[in-house]
Amino acid sequence: MTYATIASGPREGYADHASRDLILDLHRRMVRIRLFEESAGKLVESGDMPGFLHLYVGQEAVAAGVMSVLGDADQITSTHRGHGHAIAKGAEFRPMFAELYGKTTGYCKGRGGSMHIVDMNRGMLGANAIVGGGIPIAVGAAFASQYRHDGTVAASFFGDGATNIGAFHEAANMAAVWDLPMLFVCENNGYAEFTSQERHMKLTDIAERAASYGMPGVIVDGMDALAVRAVALEAVERARRGEGPTLIEAKTYRYFDHQGIKGMRIPYRDPAEVEAWKSRDCIRLIEAIGVERGLVSADEFAQVWAQTEADVADGIQFARTSPDPDPADILDDVYTV
Repeated sequence: MTYATIASGPREGYADHASRDLILDLHRRMVRIRLFEESAGKLVESGDMPGFLHLYVGQEAVAAGVMSVLGDADQITSTHRGHGHAIAKGAEFRPMFAELYGKTTGYCKGRGGSMHIVDMNRGMLGANAIVGGGIPIAVGAAFASQYRHDGTVAASFFGDGATNIGAFHEAANMAAVWDLPMLFVCENNGYAEFTSQERHMKLTDIAERAASYGMPGVIVDGMDALAVRAVALEAVERARRGEGPTLIEAKTYRYFDHQGIKGMRIPYRDPAEVEAWKSRDCIRLIEAIGVERGLVSADEFAQVWAQTEADVADGIQFARTSPDPDPADILDDVYTV
């Protein structure tokens, strides 16, 4: 099976209005995600880091584009593939790596691990290992925002498979009925774990489901950060005006297997399909736009890569030398009164 819907999108229209600062901002967010994920994946595969990871490599444009129009006060919920969302929202490498290593200096003091990273200071309500589990939580955050009249927006990220579960339908209906300030962001990478979209739903475009709830549904090229940003900005502005939620379907692709970095352990994807999507790599795409328009030089982009590599090395060293949790504290932060 070939995931044939490789989004092309009207990228030229969005790129024509891009500024130097915007291109650099989106590029930096995506490079930070890419190098963090690749480094973390290699550390797990080598046995240096415990556990296993669901990597976000390939999908960076979605997180970068959406987060670029959200502030720290705006809240998000994430998925088991959530490192990219946290980093794009502003999470720092040191506590991110420390959390993956299970150290006390991690965002959750080493208790959450890869799939449960939280940073309340940046509106990161948490990644969630349960498919679709974060969607109703984001609806709750959006309701609280509406109740307080504080002007904030909630966004929930989820995959194509999550749109088949009951929580998605209940949350979408409630958000639409109450005109909640929320973004439903479906990162459609064509596969629910190892199952292709055509094998678990009749729809080609998940955005069509929005009409049944009475909200707008928008399809965007999820490999183009500028296009994602433009769509997200319109949805956020609509939400802040009190006009309700929007379902955004970003057609994207993950480069690695469902988990890990070594490649496909089960041959469920055509290698030609993988290479076709990689040929439209989101980071190389924005670099090409920046250079072609004379806004950012190749050397400046190279400096971003070099600085990020240094930041990754610093984060890993910090995590490795951080203290392990004390078993005597095992019940701390479990209950509250």
